[in-house]
This record gives sequence, structure tokens and C-alpha cells, in this order.
Amino acid sequence: MRVPTGARRTTLAGGTALLLTLALAPSAGAGTTHHAGDRGSLVLVGGALAADNTEVYGEIIKRAGGASAKIGVITASSVPASQDPHAADPDKCSNSQCNGAYYASLFERHGAADAQWIPVDLDHIANADSDEVVRQVNSMTGYFFGGGDQYRYVTTLLRGSAHTDSKVLAAIRAKLTAGAVVAGSSAGAQIAAGADMVTGGESYEGLRDGSSPGYFQDPTRLGYLPAGGFGFLRSGLIDTHTGAYGREGRALRLAADTGHDRVYALEENTALIVDAPRTPHERLRVLGPRGVAVLDLRHARTRKAASGAWSLTGARYNYLTDADRYDPNRWRVLPARDKHPLKPTVDSPVPANPDVFFSAANPTGVPYSFLGTARALAASSSQSTATASTFESGPRFTVTLSKQPGSAAWTDDGATAHTITDLRVAVAPE
Repeated sequence: MRVPTGARRTTLAGGTALLLTLALAPSAGAGTTHHAGDRGSLVLVGGALAADNTEVYGEIIKRAGGASAKIGVITASSVPASQDPHAADPDKCSNSQCNGAYYASLFERHGAADAQWIPVDLDHIANADSDEVVRQVNSMTGYFFGGGDQYRYVTTLLRGSAHTDSKVLAAIRAKLTAGAVVAGSSAGAQIAAGADMVTGGESYEGLRDGSSPGYFQDPTRLGYLPAGGFGFLRSGLIDTHTGAYGREGRALRLAADTGHDRVYALEENTALIVDAPRTPHERLRVLGPRGVAVLDLRHARTRKAASGAWSLTGARYNYLTDADRYDPNRWRVLPARDKHPLKPTVDSPVPANPDVFFSAANPTGVPYSFLGTARALAASSSQSTATASTFESGPRFTVTLSKQPGSAAWTDDGATAHTITDLRVAVAPE
């Protein structure tokens, strides 16, 4: 079977353009009971969660009760069976039901006592308010939201312009508040966001044209949903597939446009674990082979020239890897204990980077391009500033990274800047 890991360019089934320009209240779950915070936890993966990622699957299962864990799998972000031409072929199908069965089997393979598909999708929207399905949800000890298109989660599990919880979502929210784990990958992580959840777009077009409220048929257009997703995590915007798709630019532009001062930019096959979300005790930890970028826009400033060209200064870039922790209330990165400060020793120039956001238009582009330049600068003994540019022109944007007092890097091999803090970021048109 084919399981969606979060397509780079996707529209809803049938290619229907949904312009969501309603003035929705910018708070997810409006009309529901709001809690001071949750005693449970989140495990948010940036997409492409590998079947053999024992660390992440094991973490979810451990938090759901270990050997007694019962995982409810929600895959409503996938197309329903009625829209899958291969629905009858278990080797080719890629719909919500067969994807749910795939994830359920993986959780059981990794040690869960039981894992079940929660039958809510575009073919079964009424099930989101079914008392029988709610009973199924309440029998679970943890939950996993699969990948696909996060807007399908909005249309299946939230109700109306006020974004009122369906009964199923209300039950999951109550279980999280009581201590359960809620996990997700790609769209399943993105839907955890609060206000201004991204709905699509590419970095270059976002920098050039800005963001707009809505969901757009043009997959390059930077869109967002003002009312957001489920609001499980509200201390920052969320983006996924960040380095693999070069989304740092769109994350910076969306945050600046919507007044957010922090973005959690998740990488593939790697989890951001959030304990006690939405409380003064909220703490984050990275688990997996790649990392999570935390973009800090508290001191960022933007400007529009008479030509309309947009620029940004004063943003800060932090990159956390396995076992690093982050305190969102103090804006503090806590490197893993087995890492030590990196002494810059590389005296060769930082390599030129003509495609900083890994453009889909560049057949020779390299993923994790922005991160590559940041790491090279952090390891350089001869440079305090490095520049990179977008592949596209008209205008071409230059990204300037600089080390300032407070910038630092940590390593566990003595050479690679695995963890980076407080690199300054500026973006300007040429």
C-alpha cells in the first residue's frame, strides 16, 4: 500500500479551490471548553515517519501505557476510499481506511497491545458525532493522526465557522487534558497548531507575494487558516517537512505576517515531544535522526519597499537535534548532556548556496540547504557572516546568516554543529 507522508504540492480531492476568506476567530476549538493546560503530551513528527523508527513509535507507545497501550489511529487527512481508484487493491491503496490499517499494524508490531482505526473521514463525517465512535475513542490510551492534507481534519472533525469540536475531537481533547498522548506526522502534526495554521505554499512565492487567509488550488501560494487547527500546541506556529522541502522561508513570512514570534519547524522522521502543553510547565524535547528548527521573531522587523519588495531583519535561528530540550516559557535551548561546545576550526569559506530554500524548480537542488549553510557558518573560524540566495529571481532574495554575541553551537563528534543557537537571519530582495 502507499501511505501519504505529506505531499509537497497537494490540493483537496477533485482539485476544488476552497477560498476560506471568512473572518474566523483566531483560536482553535472555539465554542469548546478551554482548559488552563493539559496533563498529557504531544509527539509531533515532521512527516515521512519511517516504519522502522523504533525510537518514535516506542515513545508514543510508552506514553500510552507501554505493553498495555491502545492506540486510536485517525487518518481523516487521507482521501476516502470513494476517491481512491486503488481502494480494492491492498498493495496500491492509499485511502484513509487502508492507511489506518497500516499504522495500526505498525503500532502493534512496535509493541502496542491494540491499535484501531477510528472510522472518521470524508466518507464518514457523521461518525465524528457518533456516540459509538466516541466510546471507541474513550477506550484508547493514545492517539495518532496520520499524514495527508490537514484541511481534511478541519472539515471532518471541526464544526462550522466557530470551529466547534465534534464529539470525537472533544473526547480526544478531554483524554489529552487527563494525561493521554496525542501524536501525529506531517498533516497530523500540523493540525495540532493553534491560530494561523499553514494550509500550503512554497518559500519563494511566500517571500515574494506574502500570505493570505484561505486554502488555495495554487499549491505555491502561501495560505493559512486564521482559526487554526486543533490548538493542542499554541506556543508557536508549526511547519513540517521543513528542510526536506525548504520551508524556512515560508515559515518566516507567515509568522511575520500574522504576528507570531515563534515557529517550530519540524524535520522528517523526527519528533518534537511536548510535555504539559499550554501550561507554565510546558517543555519540549527532540527525538530522532534529524532535528527541529525554532525560529525566534521577537526582535524581527519587516519592511516593504516602494516596489512592494519585502524584507526581514532580526530573526533568530535555533536548531535542536536528538535529546536537546527547549523551554518555551524562557525561550531557552538546553543542549543534550552528551554534547559539548563546538570550537570553530574550519578556515575555508562557507560554500556558496544559490538555492537556499531547495526550490521545486531546481532539478539539481539539495534538501536541507538552509541548514547546511547555517552549520557551515557555525563551524567556521574565519567567517561571522554567510549569504545564500533563492534559486528564483524577480526578485532574487538574499538570506544573510550572522553570528552575534550569544550565538553558539554544540557537537557530539567534535566537528559538526549539531545544535545551533541564536544565529541572526535577514532576508532581503536583490
